[in-house]
Amino acid sequence: MNFSSAIPDAAVNPAELASLAAMIRAGSTLIVIESHDEPQVLTLFAELRRQLNRPLFKWTAAQGMKSVERDSALPEDLSDPAAALEYIGQAGERGLYLLMDFHPYLQDPVNVRRLRELTRVQDGVAAGTLVLVSPELKLPRELEAVARRFELMPPERAALETMVREEAARWSEQRQGAVRLCERAMEQLLGNLEGLTMKDARRLARNAIFDDGALDESDLPEVMRAKFELLNPGGVLGYEMETARFGQIAGMPRLKRWLELRSPVFTAAEPPSGLDMPRGMMLLGVQGCGKSLAARAAAGLFGVPLLHLDCGALYNRFHGESERNLRESLKAAELMAPCVLWIDEIEKGLAVSDSDGGTSRRMLGTLLTWMAEHRSRVFIAATANDISILPPELVRKGRFDEIFFVDLPDEKTRAGILAIHLQRRELKPQLFPLSEIARSTDGFSGAELEHLVVAALYAAHAESEPLTTDHLMAEIKQTRPLSVTMAEPIAELRQWAASRAVAA
Repeated sequence: MNFSSAIPDAAVNPAELASLAAMIRAGSTLIVIESHDEPQVLTLFAELRRQLNRPLFKWTAAQGMKSVERDSALPEDLSDPAAALEYIGQAGERGLYLLMDFHPYLQDPVNVRRLRELTRVQDGVAAGTLVLVSPELKLPRELEAVARRFELMPPERAALETMVREEAARWSEQRQGAVRLCERAMEQLLGNLEGLTMKDARRLARNAIFDDGALDESDLPEVMRAKFELLNPGGVLGYEMETARFGQIAGMPRLKRWLELRSPVFTAAEPPSGLDMPRGMMLLGVQGCGKSLAARAAAGLFGVPLLHLDCGALYNRFHGESERNLRESLKAAELMAPCVLWIDEIEKGLAVSDSDGGTSRRMLGTLLTWMAEHRSRVFIAATANDISILPPELVRKGRFDEIFFVDLPDEKTRAGILAIHLQRRELKPQLFPLSEIARSTDGFSGAELEHLVVAALYAAHAESEPLTTDHLMAEIKQTRPLSVTMAEPIAELRQWAASRAVAA
């Protein structure tokens, strides 16, 4: 496909521009923008300068204060932050002042005090509008009350398409050839780029095209992985694209059928009339019985990435940071949609406690609010081993589409699990009396059955022999399964689930 060499740059989002202009006209004198995309911020304020007819300045520690209109530094050296703030106070003009990466200097109480003074409106006029632009910025308490936060809007789909075609044209000009473009892959790529800044979206699109001069479906997994790495807040989310399949799981017939019925609805751009988008499930059960594998298999069945939320990694010793980590993780999941968000051992992160200063209660409130309000195609797969310590607000009807109980496998399922693990190690299950072995492993979990095969293989290797039934039976006699060592808690769990959950 040929592209015109003259492709216009994407225009400023009118809604974004109008929102920012309204904020400034309303008298906001200190605005905070958290973003890595400085070019987008500069483009937005350059357009705003023309609209408001106010001078625009940019300050950096490296270059001092510069007039953006003339792209030149002011006569005096203003690289020192205190000198820059002093200049703004004495300039006497209501300019727009972009202070780039100013966050390290907010540790100085003199700078904080000077900012407070600059934001005061005297005789109906302020010194100007100060805009703090940093990838991440936590304000001192003194400034929180006077600051307004502005969040950049991601580029619209039309702007993204213009950018992708621009990158394709650039490749064509450099290589003197046409880019091989799959229109279906183009549509999927645009969906994958949504939510990113234009700068990041351009980089991912350029990598996909310049790799081989083509844009097809083989490029999409790498784009998704790169997008996740850009969005992942603080490393608390894990990412898996190659997930499990239900063919790798024995048992759980009701869960499999339940997910199969919802898969076409979840993968559709819009749910059919009368049906709600599937929102999620909770998997409750005995440890080692396949809850985590089932969460992975749900992502495999839907054909979407799996995001793994580590509840333990969310917690931070600084006040408010744990809730922030959770909010950013949920926001990243929405931007990665469609996806499955696996919250493993949810009780460890959201069990309400009075000993943590209210952090767990705020975390719970953040998650419940998001679950009630989000409309993105994010399917939650929460797993839990101990339902008794979870707050009732989380497990009441309506929070999840369904709660499934994953019990210890029955005899037929145990035989299936043994066959899967033997095949995985390139052994032929038909050479072993699986029914007999399964009868001897009553009370074993799936994880314990896998360990049984592994331990027997080690024993056979030590004897320089192939694996036999005798090796497996010997290991069975030496194993005390969890159903024996934790019999009482498992009995209580089964009793709770009998009337409150659906058997998987």
